[in-house]
Amino acid sequence: MNLKDKRVVVTGGSRGLGLGLVEALVPQGAKVLVVARDAGDLQAVRARLGVEIISADVTDAAAARRIIADIRPEIVVLNAGATPRMGPIDQVSWEDFSVTWDTDVKGALYWLQAALNLPLAPGSRVLLGSSGAAQQGSPLSGGYAGAKRMQWLMAKYANRISAQKKLGIRIQAIVPMQIIGGTGVGEAGAGAYARAQGIETEAFLARFGTPMPPRLFGEHVVKILTEAQYDSAVALGLKGDTGITTLEGEAA
Repeated sequence: MNLKDKRVVVTGGSRGLGLGLVEALVPQGAKVLVVARDAGDLQAVRARLGVEIISADVTDAAAARRIIADIRPEIVVLNAGATPRMGPIDQVSWEDFSVTWDTDVKGALYWLQAALNLPLAPGSRVLLGSSGAAQQGSPLSGGYAGAKRMQWLMAKYANRISAQKKLGIRIQAIVPMQIIGGTGVGEAGAGAYARAQGIETEAFLARFGTPMPPRLFGEHVVKILTEAQYDSAVALGLKGDTGITTLEGEAA
């Protein structure tokens, strides 16, 4: 896919990994719309990168339907999510345990439904932001790992609906395979695990090898969108040192 003039919606694109992706998309000539809640962050990214912006809560089903219907994007990247509340399972409340389910999973459900029920045009792509925790677990972040596994499964389920209805929409899970410093989720996770192990956060992050800062993450996602070898995968892993790997192939 050539990204020039393609309409791309990025949720949570005003900071962290989402912002890194927006920074990578703009030089490709994509017409990017950033959806986020914080008006100040949105204004800053528009001023710096010249993108369109909409302030909205990603867990608002009506907002998801309206934006999808009005913009009719060729690409939707569901990156927005909550920072997990850190703590071991014997000490965390249900409210803290479920925060990522109430944001990441709920938002993904509404936006997937909007994309499939409008529907988007054949050839469109929807990417869901998952995590390596979906495979490895994350014992100090409540329901985060389960939420990220659910988003991976949702991509698989949505592909089946697309195939049954002959929509031609492709849905994929994007799975960073390392904790990424400099992001809200990454700093919370790295800090909690470093404290648990009695080491500095930098030392903990160094165990993942080559860092994958948000802009490099964005470049990897651009490659997924533009190189045909990644078109059919359900889930793709991203790392700073090894780049992109297929974690799950084409949906049955």
